[in-house]
Amino acid sequence: MRQIRPILTLLGLLAIVAAWGSAPFGMAEEPSKSKGTLEKVFPNSNKCKRCHERAFEEWETSPLSRSIHSPAFRASLDEYLAFSSGKDKALCFRCHAPHVSEFLDQAPMFVAQVQSGDPAIDGVGCIQCHLIKQVDRSSHPPVPKYELGKTLYGPYKDFVQNLAHQSMELELFRKSDLCMNCHQSVPASANLGKTNELLGSWESSQAVKSGKECQTCHMPEQVGESANGENKRKVANHSFPGRIGKLRQEAAKLAIETSIKGDQTTVIVSVQSLVPHNLPTTHPAWAKVMLEVAVKGKNLKTVYSGQRVYGRVFADAKGQKTVFDFKATKVLEDTVLKPDETRTETFAFPTPKDTRSFDVEAALSYAPVTGSPEFLQRIEAESSKGGQDPAFQPIPIAKQTVNVPLK
Repeated sequence: MRQIRPILTLLGLLAIVAAWGSAPFGMAEEPSKSKGTLEKVFPNSNKCKRCHERAFEEWETSPLSRSIHSPAFRASLDEYLAFSSGKDKALCFRCHAPHVSEFLDQAPMFVAQVQSGDPAIDGVGCIQCHLIKQVDRSSHPPVPKYELGKTLYGPYKDFVQNLAHQSMELELFRKSDLCMNCHQSVPASANLGKTNELLGSWESSQAVKSGKECQTCHMPEQVGESANGENKRKVANHSFPGRIGKLRQEAAKLAIETSIKGDQTTVIVSVQSLVPHNLPTTHPAWAKVMLEVAVKGKNLKTVYSGQRVYGRVFADAKGQKTVFDFKATKVLEDTVLKPDETRTETFAFPTPKDTRSFDVEAALSYAPVTGSPEFLQRIEAESSKGGQDPAFQPIPIAKQTVNVPLK
């Protein structure tokens, strides 16, 4: 069986080349001669699945695969287009579908695809990353430089020769720079400078000082096949864990201290961020992290509850609060947890009575989407799951419970 697999892989690659045309991705000419159509230059990731099934299936579960497919994005895009009168239709796509930069004249098509409710194009797919040869960080936000041609770039030196495309090792794919062209960009209508910095002072964090890159956590190494039938080796995970996935359980740690003085009790909760960037990163602008504290007395009845919210509050040009960063002209409040920061929160309440002890529960989670009733209704209407859409559900990060005895 081991002798047959390489032959089957080769036959599969031949079939792919036949299906795509005489040249990979239909690009028979060099980019300087002809760029080709969007479908040829940036084919759907389904085509990559034929050889890279593992990576495709991981990516398919990731937030990146939903970058232009989610009801929240669709509703936000409509809001932006109405706000800007459609002046720059490509703005949102510069991160959510970065290949728009190579086809700016087709920005209306990108909009129409999203508004259809079922885009046939990818937002952030395989080729949208693997055709990037350079990221220019001298500008803000950083700009990806695509090299449109037959070569796909990646982190592997020992890539397998194949008939589908050429491959080239590029150190960029091991560096955080690759991620910065999207994850350092905030679409504000005014230049808010560092008051609206997306990641915070991540470059001076302990993680970066110790040699970690974005990929260390968000594309962790595992053992598997890069291409179907290939010998197993260390490969990068393409599910991009973060807010979605188990990685979020490593994002923060909670500690609880209590002080009882007669009829009054004080609880101090320490919230320690374990990530080298802001928590939460503040795009979309409604991104919030919630700390909820509940005190349960006799028969586990809740006798006190309190909350703290970490995030940014924006104002638009009229001074009204807004959850759209493209409308923001001012930051009214900033409670974001900074890289490696520990925040202490104090809660005071009457000491529970008629019980030998009480429980203090502290829970940290990503908050559901917020906004005007009209915006939330639009998301609900756009979603096949209605009010049960994941955007309306909190996502747990950390939880801590202590039992406090009463003398």
